[in-house]
Amino acid sequence: MSFTGVSIVGQGQATGHAINVAAASGYHLLVVNAYSHTKATASAGTVILSLPFMVGGHCWRIFYCPKGAPSDCAEDSVSLILFLVDKNVTENLKVQVGFSFLDQHEKQDSAYIRAKEPCNFSSGNPCWVYKNFVKRDALEKSKHLNDDCFTIRCDLAVVPPPTIQELISNLLMSKEGTDVTFNVGGETLTAHRSVLVARSSVFKAELFGPMKVGAVASVIQIEDMEAKVFRALLSFIYTGSLPEMEVDMLQEREAQEALWLQHLIAAADRYNLQRLKVLCEEKLCKLIDVSTVKTIFILAERHNCGGLKDVCLEFLKTPSNLKEITAADVFDDIIRTCPYLLKELIAKLAS
Repeated sequence: MSFTGVSIVGQGQATGHAINVAAASGYHLLVVNAYSHTKATASAGTVILSLPFMVGGHCWRIFYCPKGAPSDCAEDSVSLILFLVDKNVTENLKVQVGFSFLDQHEKQDSAYIRAKEPCNFSSGNPCWVYKNFVKRDALEKSKHLNDDCFTIRCDLAVVPPPTIQELISNLLMSKEGTDVTFNVGGETLTAHRSVLVARSSVFKAELFGPMKVGAVASVIQIEDMEAKVFRALLSFIYTGSLPEMEVDMLQEREAQEALWLQHLIAAADRYNLQRLKVLCEEKLCKLIDVSTVKTIFILAERHNCGGLKDVCLEFLKTPSNLKEITAADVFDDIIRTCPYLLKELIAKLAS
């Protein structure tokens, strides 16, 4: 959090100094001097203003209300208001706000502030009100009040607007405006045609080209694929990131992940999503072992994953792995069911 300065209030106009920071988060100190004076002279709803200060490209002020906020007038409480000074903020500005006494360090950690629910600010809604920051009688008995003075720290973090990728991802989650429906293994999944065709040439041909399936309102049947795999495929199309595996706690995680990645590679190849193939290959390379090497090699051969094939062959030609494979009768299985793997392995050993 960047320091934005100090405002001293209590007798006349605010004094001190303000620092304009470009960072999206910062804190400002409000020193209330002569507390007894503000208590005696302020009426219900009176606001005492801090100096203006900048955080996240916007100008702010803190309003100190000795006898409650104007909208509430809880005269037995001190209220605080964070006020957006800018007059040209038409869209909601999301801000995480925290008020604390200066010695309440546990409430001033960045993680603590960012965990707070964001408040919406705009020119039409410029205030966030903390109605009952502290009861006056509790304040007067507390360690926070010293020599008729106390200091409040205001932390704020402006939440950046969502990226275009996040906005597109949110479309899938919300299901708003979906215009294509798939049936996969008895499960219904919806999506947006424009997003699908932008990411996959196969979807483009199926949905907009000569291969177009049925009418606009038709449900497209997806054969030979599990619903969770197709769901992961859609997640990648919308986010560009490798989706999380749906874990079945009854199976060993590593074996699950190897099988999950193999299914995703097949799906990615089917819909011409080369980046998804590459991401899956990179992870699958680290999961090759004696029990999976034959299956992964066959998958790599079938779906044209040259790099994955090479890693399988390198694994097989290592003497210790070759010895273990022979001892486990895996080699006999390779000779019987996958002779072309043996042929490539011999070529690799000879090179």
